[in-house]
Amino acid sequence: MNNLKAVFSVKDLENLSGIKAHTIRIWEKRYAIFSPSRDENNIRSYNSDDLLKLLNISFLNSFGYKISKISSLSIEEINDLVKQIYSDKNNASLAITSLKYAMFNFNDTLFHENYEKLAKTKTFETIFYEVFAPLLDEIGVLWQTSTLKPIHEHFISSLIRQKLYTEIEQVSKKEKNNKKKVFVLYLPFNEIHELGLLFINYILLNRGYNTIFLGESVPMEDLEDMETYFEEVCFVSYFTVQPENEEVDNYLEKFSERILKGTPNKLFVLGKKVQQVTKKYNGITLYSGIQNLALDLEN
Repeated sequence: MNNLKAVFSVKDLENLSGIKAHTIRIWEKRYAIFSPSRDENNIRSYNSDDLLKLLNISFLNSFGYKISKISSLSIEEINDLVKQIYSDKNNASLAITSLKYAMFNFNDTLFHENYEKLAKTKTFETIFYEVFAPLLDEIGVLWQTSTLKPIHEHFISSLIRQKLYTEIEQVSKKEKNNKKKVFVLYLPFNEIHELGLLFINYILLNRGYNTIFLGESVPMEDLEDMETYFEEVCFVSYFTVQPENEEVDNYLEKFSERILKGTPNKLFVLGKKVQQVTKKYNGITLYSGIQNLALDLEN
């Protein structure tokens, strides 16, 4: 598995490293940092070793190292220098770089090694905010530019999901500090992107709240009877791809009327679809990010 090679275009390298394709070509010609393969049409292609080298060069460059200096180093010296900076700075950006490399090579061992290194000095919440969340955001961009395939996203998402389940299992044992209020976490019908919602579940449990995690693709009508079981319900949902843009306001209006009206219950909504909301609705609060919700929970 560790020997699996992926093939990248120079545009892929640009998308993954943030270094312009034009600059990569100049560095390649002037400093011979790569020896790409070429097809019959003289089109360059790069492998995963080239990708890792460029990611490390980009990392060192961000710390002030000039390409002329970096190009004089061997692969081993580059790797050692990166590790030294990582040890000194405990840098999240290098962890993201390593996880991207693990993703493209389907290398779960590298993923777990990086996670264990981070966990020695950071809480899980910090790891998610500083490493997993930015990585997932970047994956979204890479997917849009066709730099990665869905299988890469599924692979890394599965590994992050495993960590979430492990951490959730641990904090679910904590004593609850509010017996009456319960948070019901769900995704709207046809929505399947649950990592953000799982992390919110972790945050709530870690702060001593009762939660019910319903997960993906829950029809609204299935939520109508929740008030008969609990005195106070706070629904939490994450809109990533559903509802459709033109249906977001309609969904919230229906939810306010059918689920919240005449009750003390509330709905918290997160995800990029909240940008489509044009009105305010009784009992519904929109959050631009998970950290904003976490701050409100502290108050």
